[in-house]
Amino acid sequence: MGKKQADTGPLSRRPDNSAFKQQRLPAWSPSLTAQTVLPTFYILSLVCLFLGVWLLITVQKTHELKVDYTNAGTCEQCFELRKHAINTGTPCTCSVQFYIPQNFLGDVFFYYGLRNFHQNLRRYMDSRDDAQMVGRKNNLKAPSSYCAPFDYGANKVPVAPCGAVANSMFNDSFTVIYYPTNEPEVQVPLYRKGIAWYTDKNVKFRNPPTNNTFTLRQAFEGTIRPLYWQRPVYELDDTDSNNNGFINDDLIVWMREAAFPNFKKLYGVLNRAQGPFNQGLPSGNYSISIIYNFPVEPFQGQKELVISMVTWFGGQNYFLPIAYLVTGGLILVAAIGLTMVFVKVGKKGKNMEE
Repeated sequence: MGKKQADTGPLSRRPDNSAFKQQRLPAWSPSLTAQTVLPTFYILSLVCLFLGVWLLITVQKTHELKVDYTNAGTCEQCFELRKHAINTGTPCTCSVQFYIPQNFLGDVFFYYGLRNFHQNLRRYMDSRDDAQMVGRKNNLKAPSSYCAPFDYGANKVPVAPCGAVANSMFNDSFTVIYYPTNEPEVQVPLYRKGIAWYTDKNVKFRNPPTNNTFTLRQAFEGTIRPLYWQRPVYELDDTDSNNNGFINDDLIVWMREAAFPNFKKLYGVLNRAQGPFNQGLPSGNYSISIIYNFPVEPFQGQKELVISMVTWFGGQNYFLPIAYLVTGGLILVAAIGLTMVFVKVGKKGKNMEE
């Protein structure tokens, strides 16, 4: 005997007669009354206002100072010099005086800031060779086409590192001097190592293989430095040989593109183990001596040194406190409005005109 065929009538595709498939499961339908909605609004407004005030107090305790040195102090001559690319190799040093009105207690971070520099352009972000930056020999001598026109130099010699991102690396240097009252001037000590992300330093950026007889300079033979660099990549740090090549901290920090045209990037951290800086950065008169290399006139930008404290909340940023305060205020206004309507109309609308 053959197997009985399944029904093919109009009821053959009907779901089983179960509570789940027939949507008969019990459900909770909240009853939105004034007694439930109004307390919720008031509680949410109070929570947002509390968080806003708390974060605002935290941010106000976080000090930040910005020193624009684009053409300030004695930097105007350097600013004019860097307008022309032909003067790229000509050294220029300048200084700017500034005053810190209050003590920066705790850890103090030094950043360089740029304005109107768009690192988030797609073609700019694509102009790099990540395979080259992890030390692959093939890509070292044959850069990706994405790096064009910063992939090869004169006589078709490959550029290392290639691309617009590396070519435009920020290369100003700072020396900060503190002038105590009735005491000799003191150079502000900075930690210049360990400023890059761990994953960037140990995963995304690696040097070509070397050993005791094969140096980093030899590994980069047959390549040239980017057009606007003063030094080749294997000589970026003359004080620490382990901070050269593609694992240089300043290079790694720069290669992580910023999302907005106005940004700051970490330059160094105050060394609190020396001199009068045990508690942080004292108030008083300071100056910065700048090796002025990075041009900003072509993109009508500005450069600045940013000195900032950092708390558990981060740096000085008023966006989140203001957002909480505005949100809490709007919810409170809505709650008061709903309360007035409820009082005027009544629980069952008895006061409403027919």
